[in-house]
Amino acid sequence: MFEKIDHVGIAVAGLDEALKLFRDQLGLECKGIELVEEQKVKVAFLPVGESKIELLEATDPEGPVGKFVEKKGGGVHHLSFRVKNIEEKLKQLKEKGVALIDEKPRYGAGGAKIAFLHPKSTGGVLIEICER
Repeated sequence: MFEKIDHVGIAVAGLDEALKLFRDQLGLECKGIELVEEQKVKVAFLPVGESKIELLEATDPEGPVGKFVEKKGGGVHHLSFRVKNIEEKLKQLKEKGVALIDEKPRYGAGGAKIAFLHPKSTGGVLIEICER
């Protein structure tokens, strides 16, 4: 069972420029910026109610976010659902025929355990599941 939408990941060309929109113009509060070397991104967190906007700036043009920005120019990158037991949820999804990018969880921003589902199984949407 999914608990809630944890966050919406938005790939951006630059955090400073994106924060001008989301923080300065839209009025969302930035609760921190984190470098996630394993994912090759710098991330800014902006809470909206119980969920967050996660702005993702690539630190390597060859990383997933760097390639996404190069190809699409930025925009919504992924939708993340919170789960209580990520290992169990991955097992259930695989049993139901969902293609997994990650068979096992990996480290994500904010200390979360994360795993991605392949867009070919999810209607073209990159879905992340996370456990905090």
